[in-house]
Amino acid sequence: MRDMLDKKLERFEALEQQMTDPEVLANSNKMAAIAREHGSLAKLAIKYRTFKKLVDEITEIREMTHSDDPEEREMAEAEIPLLKNQREEAWDELLEMTVGGEDANRSRCVMEIRAGTGGDEAALFARDLFEMYKRHCDQKSWKFEIFGASPTELGGFKEITVTIEGEGSYRELQYESGGHRVQRVPETEAKGRVHTSAATVAVLPEPEDVEVELSPDDYDVERYAASSGPGGQHVNKTASAIRLFHKELGIEVKCSDERSQHKNLSKALRILKSRVYDHLQQAEKKQRADARKSLVGSGDRSQRIRTYNFPENRVTDHRINFTLYKLDQIIAGGVQPVTDALIDHDRQGLRDSMGALD
Repeated sequence: MRDMLDKKLERFEALEQQMTDPEVLANSNKMAAIAREHGSLAKLAIKYRTFKKLVDEITEIREMTHSDDPEEREMAEAEIPLLKNQREEAWDELLEMTVGGEDANRSRCVMEIRAGTGGDEAALFARDLFEMYKRHCDQKSWKFEIFGASPTELGGFKEITVTIEGEGSYRELQYESGGHRVQRVPETEAKGRVHTSAATVAVLPEPEDVEVELSPDDYDVERYAASSGPGGQHVNKTASAIRLFHKELGIEVKCSDERSQHKNLSKALRILKSRVYDHLQQAEKKQRADARKSLVGSGDRSQRIRTYNFPENRVTDHRINFTLYKLDQIIAGGVQPVTDALIDHDRQGLRDSMGALD
């Protein structure tokens, strides 16, 4: 954790330097991107800088406790407990701010929902998850925007990608990454049998432009006609759809939500940057997950994380053995109790793993 905080502070101070660079000041787009990233790091970096100052002060005062001067020694011994309390408070605040990993404080993220096993019922479940998260975001006053969707004839989604923006959005929603399973009687089931189907959710932090630089040489662009927007058979046809393919990493992004080719390209680039950033972070996330196996914020999307059982009105999160018999409320957007339980579990695990400062 200290290594991560050192990197964040180093990045924050580098951005401070860039904000006084005449070349940056002359480029309004670059300045805006740097200012956004600087602002997103400010709270954590300033708190960590305060913590480091307290650590240095304690080291200096401890040296004074070995002084030959009795008065100086007495003053130092009296001051150490106060400084230690301040250091502990600062450390607790830092722990709270870093629950969920180094990207926890980002205010923008990309959510991708894909139907898994289960055919049409899986696609309908993917739609239900999409609507659940949309309602949750509406309740939190987070901005929620569709970037691309592959609808089915029955009104479900093979896949859908959205961006979410708002204070604390990634911190909370990152825990949704993984496999989601539903058990219910499909609308098309004549005999009333319960079926099981699945969908996967991936939540990626959206980096600032200055964090991931993409050159047009890094990717291929394909323009094609596709159905745009949700709506099953009743969708618009547009020749402005965009497919991007990152040559080195093999990452593909499609966007057909807008009628404007320029807007689709802009949106697709945002998604591509998020996926490239996520790819670059995977090794570090794996290392952190290996070190914190008891925690839930590992970002392992192959893991089945949750079951939604409609006959029992039950939701179970398998990572922390957390069950609520309020599925009707949760599917209507009331995800907060599950999110809070996951964050609390992660928080406690992080505290236990870090131990005492001395």
